[in-house]
Amino acid sequence: MVSGLTLLHTSPVHVPVFDALRDERHPGAVLRHLVVPELLDRARELGPAAVAGQVREVLEGVGGPVLVTCSTVGAVAESLGPGLGVPVLRVDRPMAAEAVRRGPRIVVLAALASTLGPTGELLAEEAGGLPVTVRGRVVAGAWERFEAGDTEGYLEAVARAADAVEEADVIVLAQASMAGAARLTRTGLPVLSSPAPGLAAALLRGRTG
Repeated sequence: MVSGLTLLHTSPVHVPVFDALRDERHPGAVLRHLVVPELLDRARELGPAAVAGQVREVLEGVGGPVLVTCSTVGAVAESLGPGLGVPVLRVDRPMAAEAVRRGPRIVVLAALASTLGPTGELLAEEAGGLPVTVRGRVVAGAWERFEAGDTEGYLEAVARAADAVEEADVIVLAQASMAGAARLTRTGLPVLSSPAPGLAAALLRGRTG
């Protein structure tokens, strides 16, 4: 069965990442990409709640399942789904569920401080009352490299930060753009990223309704 899925991004760099995942793991799936960078800009400046109205406008015309690839605005978008009658999944939810299964000591690495709050709240939600300890760390200089188009330097900075983590059960890469850093790490700890499990879960939701 061919699946149709809309992906809401705040950076165009995510488009080829998810297209490649589709081609490798979900051939035949139909992906539609919406790129709205100003959502992240506004959320960073004023907080995620400030973009609720704009996100609603974007989602109103979709008419099918949506995967939101921005961790900062994901919770806001997901909360709007029921009112719009559209299944909306934040890309990091399946990753968060897996992190909680791995153990209670979770370290979250992020390139943006604005991502730490929403990711921490998501992990607590997925824990369902189980005790978890979440430590969030912003990778110094990573976002500047990302904005400059230095993808290699960005991923290397994230990988170094992951390798420096101690006393944890699992490491969570909070942003979808960090996924490539997992293959560069040398740590013995599990390093989880969101694109692959997020896309798989969203496509499954689209098939099952």
